[in-house]
Amino acid sequence: MDHARPIPRGIARRRDLLLGAATALCAAVLPPDASAQGQGEVYPNRPIRFVVAFPAGSGTDTQARIFSDPIAADWGQPVVVDNRGGANGFLACEAVARARPDGYTFLYTANTTHGSNPALFRHLPYDPVADFAPVALVGTGVLFVVVNNDLPVRTMRQLVDFARDHPGRLNFASGSASSRVAGEMFKTMAGVDMVNVTYRSNPQGITDLIAGNAQLMFVDATTSLPQVREGRVRALAVTSRQRLPLTPEVPTVEEAAGLPGYEMLSWNAVFAPAGTPREIVQRLNAKFNEVMERPAIQARLQENGTALRPGSPEDLARFQAAEIDKWKRIVREANIEVQ
Repeated sequence: MDHARPIPRGIARRRDLLLGAATALCAAVLPPDASAQGQGEVYPNRPIRFVVAFPAGSGTDTQARIFSDPIAADWGQPVVVDNRGGANGFLACEAVARARPDGYTFLYTANTTHGSNPALFRHLPYDPVADFAPVALVGTGVLFVVVNNDLPVRTMRQLVDFARDHPGRLNFASGSASSRVAGEMFKTMAGVDMVNVTYRSNPQGITDLIAGNAQLMFVDATTSLPQVREGRVRALAVTSRQRLPLTPEVPTVEEAAGLPGYEMLSWNAVFAPAGTPREIVQRLNAKFNEVMERPAIQARLQENGTALRPGSPEDLARFQAAEIDKWKRIVREANIEVQ
């Protein structure tokens, strides 16, 4: 049997030095692993994806694109907006919940998926709390009450009277949880009978409203205001407690319909898959807050009826918990059937 000869000490020493140098060279040229990126050393070094829970053209989609461009410019990496609309946001939430928590996939969403759905559905294919890490609350928004031009009403009082005189004759379109629940709240508080017609998105709903297949809609500013300004629909009210500086001539539902306490606010936020490194969550949160301070961004968001709400990931977690409780109460008081 052959026996390996011992390597002379001098040769072994040179071998160890060469191996050490080679290891150092590889460490210098090879990309760091995800844990190093989690510490913010080189993150990001490839495209980031914002999965949006609504179709292109929706208010949430528009808002995601307002942020994606400056973040991409600042970080030197593309920020891709990936629309996964439909199914009440289930598709987008499942995709992000199952994504690798490496800081390259985020959910840009609204209260529909992370505030309203827990109140509207007994069983969800995702957990809006356990499956996600809160990143940033962007802001809150209001809805506009808009009607088809052929409907013979020009005020909320007239709308209430018409609905009472024609029970079950009015269809209200809804393409989001906020849109639907705002209409259901109005039905309950005004004591009227209207029929909800559900759409995959608010843009689809307002298209049918213009065509006369629905008579009214409670819908976000991004979707409704261009149609109002073009004269395709009429705006009767906003769902906030105060009039908007953007449209001071449009009254609130509370004042115009005589419904004390009526209010419906929507909101948008960013979440990461659960387990995303804390350092990455903090870095994206700081970037969103910084972008929100830019006057040009503020102007664009205010044009869409958004009231900015910068804060920490912990602020978003507390806000979301309160919103889930609030939506459960609203759904219960409005006698909305849980699916």
